[in-house]
Amino acid sequence: MRLTINGETKNTPQLNTVADLADWLKMPSFGSAIELNGQVIRRVDHPNTTIQEGDRLEVVKLVGGG
Repeated sequence: MRLTINGETKNTPQLNTVADLADWLKMPSFGSAIELNGQVIRRVDHPNTTIQEGDRLEVVKLVGGG
């Protein structure tokens, strides 16, 4: 499957939902966000939001520090 993630085209395994993508990327359950084709997807909607070949995703992981 070809997806554009953070501006870079990547070949990924077959991912059906945003939750599958988050698992594949090993994203933390807190402090991260995923945007699909220009729309931020609420975490509660990750399991029900499908992704398709050619989708564009932006993935943000928050980091702390001071």
